[in-house]
Amino acid sequence: MNESVYMKRCLELAQRAEGYTRPNPMVGAVLVHDGRVIGEGYHHNYGASHGEVNCLENVAPADRHLIPESTMYVNLEPCTHYGLTPPCATRIISEKIKKVVIANTDPNQKVNGRGVAVMREMGIEVETGLMAAEGLWLNRRFFCFQTMKRPYIILKWAQSADGFIAHPGGKKARISSHESITMSHRWRSREAAIMVGYLTALNDNPQLTARQWQGRQPLRIALDRNLTLPQDYNLFNEDAATWIVNQVRETMSGHVHYVQVPFVNLLPALLTRLHEANILSLIVEGGAQLLNSFLAAGLWDEARVITSPQSLGEGVPAPVGLVGDKVINERSDVDTVEIFTNRNTAFPYASGMPL
Repeated sequence: MNESVYMKRCLELAQRAEGYTRPNPMVGAVLVHDGRVIGEGYHHNYGASHGEVNCLENVAPADRHLIPESTMYVNLEPCTHYGLTPPCATRIISEKIKKVVIANTDPNQKVNGRGVAVMREMGIEVETGLMAAEGLWLNRRFFCFQTMKRPYIILKWAQSADGFIAHPGGKKARISSHESITMSHRWRSREAAIMVGYLTALNDNPQLTARQWQGRQPLRIALDRNLTLPQDYNLFNEDAATWIVNQVRETMSGHVHYVQVPFVNLLPALLTRLHEANILSLIVEGGAQLLNSFLAAGLWDEARVITSPQSLGEGVPAPVGLVGDKVINERSDVDTVEIFTNRNTAFPYASGMPL
């Protein structure tokens, strides 16, 4: 059987835990003996056993004697360091697996080829690169975080058919359909943080939660240079942790962290703070000024644009300067959903991989 079938299964298994493993990557593993899958598993959530270990634990007692003559397929290089769990490479070696096929090597400096090297030193045959593009797309947030030292950045907005995202003066407009809103909440649950600018926070009083979808809540981030947002706004409730990015003070108040960042050259400074806090990904949902700032700086990896069939006639124009490769164009009931990737980043879309 074509080996890509087994690696595709690894990716499918890994995808099941999207949003739950951060800041770790998503990893699936499949163990095959003579064309028969005898074990499979994936990393369910941060701090739990990794995919390779769960795969080995999944092998039936009657098949355990087959492990030394089997091949393990795994979408990311097995780790070699102790974290919350023991090294996966050590477990593979102890089980005397004869061959390991890997989609991507791990760019984390704690691994970075060591897993491959130590397994080869112990006589295990190791192959890398099988379905590498698909593996890169699946863990694009992790690869971006490790190699570019910043979160993976997704820009998202909803616009009317005539190109506006809000009513005049920034007054909130109901543009997206109910189905599109539910989809947006699903997207939120998969990202580590969600961000809006000051005027959006002030005018919309948003909750910035994934309340219409089951999953982890993202860290809420709002810009408030001089700390003038009303304290009774939704951002200050206990539904999720919040960063209020300002230039006044650095303090903690319950679940609200007042993060002091210089507003001169704000975006690089903020992204550095997010990287230091192990925030793997960031979805930016407005307003137009903030979105345009990310676009102008080239600091984005994906843009997700929802276009409604309704027109507003006037209002705040949608962001401009989006130059990217359209990878998805579909409908969400009445709305059109377009997904773009930034051709200047190293995370190309792999055909057939879901968002």
